[in-house]
Amino acid sequence: MHTGILFWIGFHAAVLLLLALDLFASRRRDGGEGEISMREAAVRSIIWVALSLAFCGFIHATMGAAKSVEFITGYVIEYSLSADNLFVFVLIFGYFHVPRRLQHRVLLWGILGALAMRGAMIGLGVELVRRFDWILYGFGVFLLIAGLRMMLQGESSDPGRSVIIRACRKIPRVTPDFHGSRFLVRTAAGWMLTPLALALVVVDVMDLIFAVDSVPAVFAVTTDPFIVYTSNVCAILGLRSLYFLLAGATRRFSKLHYGLAAVLMFVGAKMLLAKLYPIPNPISLLVVGMLLAVSVAWSLLSAETGL
Repeated sequence: MHTGILFWIGFHAAVLLLLALDLFASRRRDGGEGEISMREAAVRSIIWVALSLAFCGFIHATMGAAKSVEFITGYVIEYSLSADNLFVFVLIFGYFHVPRRLQHRVLLWGILGALAMRGAMIGLGVELVRRFDWILYGFGVFLLIAGLRMMLQGESSDPGRSVIIRACRKIPRVTPDFHGSRFLVRTAAGWMLTPLALALVVVDVMDLIFAVDSVPAVFAVTTDPFIVYTSNVCAILGLRSLYFLLAGATRRFSKLHYGLAAVLMFVGAKMLLAKLYPIPNPISLLVVGMLLAVSVAWSLLSAETGL
């Protein structure tokens, strides 16, 4: 069997095993509905990052240093851009009044849906780049516009104005109340969805919308489908734990979206300048790290001083 195929099979086997272990650990906590503490979220976040770094080491040992730099750069870009998703998820859960003890269930199934959708998007993107290499310039322009839009719009504070949420609210046969951790219940009127199911639909749709920005960003680093896909998946796997780590501190990162916007615009510029002035991936990783560090420092300073 070809080595490349073995890599794909081995990676998916490891992902499924890790998700199964995570699901098992969640079910053991108070019947699967216990709240995730800040301490547990921090430990889990560290574990997911450590696993991703270990996989980067595996890539370095088997595929070479250049591929490992591509992976870690793509991972950092995806992981950082995913932070914007998390703050939106906070607003979604607040809008649907999802109890904190049930939020981890929505995020777990949301992540499974995100893996499938992003896999399809990456496959399509790789095929488009293979057939039409000029499309990378289109991605570059798109990312520049997306970054500028994020910079100017700032933070969204009213999810109720979202077309997606308004559409979901019109779905018939939805129970007015939650039924534990169930997405579907049988009532006297027949099978009905629960508000938890609506929250899951919105979370998945919003992740798909964010993926339209974040997935093309990795193509500025590499067009290797294995690196693009695995860096995306590794970033997504750690989102659930990162959410519970950051959910209570959204106000302390009020300026982070400026850093994320700058990352999108930098990556877009990198794509457009690829022929005239190619920016090495180690430099890209350094720039992305600096942009994020500045926006985080600005956020923390602003939270302390009110500036």
